[in-house]
Amino acid sequence: MTGVESERWTVGTSLAVASAWPDAGRRDRTRVTTDKAVWAADPADAERVDPDRADVEAARGGDAGAFEALVIRYQARIVSFAAAIVHDTGAAEDVAQEAFIRAWKGLRSFRGDSAFKTWLYKIASNAARTHLERHVRQARVGSESLDDEEAALRADEVPSGATGVEETLTTREAIDGALAQLPEDWRLAVVLRDIEGLDYKEIAEVTGAPIGTVESRIFRARRRLRPLLCTVR
Repeated sequence: MTGVESERWTVGTSLAVASAWPDAGRRDRTRVTTDKAVWAADPADAERVDPDRADVEAARGGDAGAFEALVIRYQARIVSFAAAIVHDTGAAEDVAQEAFIRAWKGLRSFRGDSAFKTWLYKIASNAARTHLERHVRQARVGSESLDDEEAALRADEVPSGATGVEETLTTREAIDGALAQLPEDWRLAVVLRDIEGLDYKEIAEVTGAPIGTVESRIFRARRRLRPLLCTVR
């Protein structure tokens, strides 16, 4: 991707995407990016690498309260992420719940080769894929036409002097509709990068794809989205 291509996306459409998901993309500013495993020799270093370390270790020991703290910390982000993938708020909540259940059951096997957040997004990604495989493919043609009709009706109902909340909802619907037109792998990569704020290495860990493939998917997704979102502010 060229510098100009990246700049155009960041200054333009990406701002609209971020504003539509106010709870998403908030990265812990104290985190230090590193290639080392999160369980560093020095506990203080490990805490900087993965600020969830203390709660994760306690939860691995069976502390339900520590795991609840992790759920509270990431629940809004995982629901938002799932909603961008499955395009259904109710289903997104189910996907998030399933992801946290899987995380709790699999926590003892978490080795700390990546940050807990990255591991959790991978679980949520798999849960979202499972949902899509079960429900979306069979009803894709019918649901897409119905969604288009509902979106048109909602657009007609928005008055010219719409409030900030209404404008935000309209923006979210426009972005959801545009994301729905992307291939699943492209959608997952661009949502993780431009909505959730993960870096390329983290996205590669979540998706299991090489970094070069991740970069290509994000570039192609942004190029496909740009004309679809040119009117979104």
